[in-house]
Amino acid sequence: MSALLCLVAGALCFYVIVYYGVFRGARCSSLVKLNGKTAIVTGSNTGIGKAAALDLAKRGARVILACRNKDKAEAAAFDIRTESGNNQVVFMPLDLASFKSVRSFAETFLKTEPRLDILINNAGVMGPGHTEDGFGMAFGVNHLGHFLLTNLLLKQLQQCGPSRVVTVAALLHRFGRADFPLLASKNDSVSAQSTWHNLQAYCNSKLCNVLFTRELANRLEGTSVTCYSLHPGVVSTELCRCMSLWQQLLLKPLAKLFFLDPEGGSQTTLHCALQEGLEPLSGRYFSNCALQQVGAKGRDDALAKKLWEVSERLTRLS
Repeated sequence: MSALLCLVAGALCFYVIVYYGVFRGARCSSLVKLNGKTAIVTGSNTGIGKAAALDLAKRGARVILACRNKDKAEAAAFDIRTESGNNQVVFMPLDLASFKSVRSFAETFLKTEPRLDILINNAGVMGPGHTEDGFGMAFGVNHLGHFLLTNLLLKQLQQCGPSRVVTVAALLHRFGRADFPLLASKNDSVSAQSTWHNLQAYCNSKLCNVLFTRELANRLEGTSVTCYSLHPGVVSTELCRCMSLWQQLLLKPLAKLFFLDPEGGSQTTLHCALQEGLEPLSGRYFSNCALQQVGAKGRDDALAKKLWEVSERLTRLS
């Protein structure tokens, strides 16, 4: 019996050490208030996007929930208004899997909102399928949709500077690759629909997020707009909703034990959006509310420039 108790105690200690030492992230320490500021958060009807939007609303910002699902987004807006006491939280429809929707969102926003101070490119998907424009879902939503959105709103960001663009990437960018001929052929960088190939497509899209931020910083050098990419931590969200039922059932117990909750997972996003003094670090990558080194491919300026040029062509910006 004593041996069993020792085993249980040892397992509990191991869990506490791993959870608090590895998985439980740091906290955003900024106390800045955002009264009179406007922020857009994509994919903010759930998960870390909703948690980030709530924090921004509590600081007094006008927060635009840019989401695809109207019912979920309006419910999230209601929740955030109720919890924050801030009535300036509104839903605007945005489907990042459709260039038409992205352009419509930007047009409506620029007509109705006088300023933009913070753009958080948070939405992300991992799974099979293709966008309305024929691209793999991960590449189309996670990168191309946000690339187009950011460029369409860039003038407004510059006019309201100092402003920030924050793009949620992932540690998995280190396993990504950029296959430009395949991307330009209106296809994802992988074609099969297995879980492994969907994961590879997700890794590729996260590398694109890092490279996009790097090139955006280069192009905005000398302006009042700065940008950052980040790894939010291992977070329990709806990202894997496209996985099969048995895969989700297998993942849920691990998520409950080890993964950050959405509020914890939003902290590095908030750090990049709010922390004072980050301007000299524009284009860099953060994790656990601290500057981190990206993988070798994520530091390739030539690759970042080429991705930008390809993305301009694919989104018909050029």
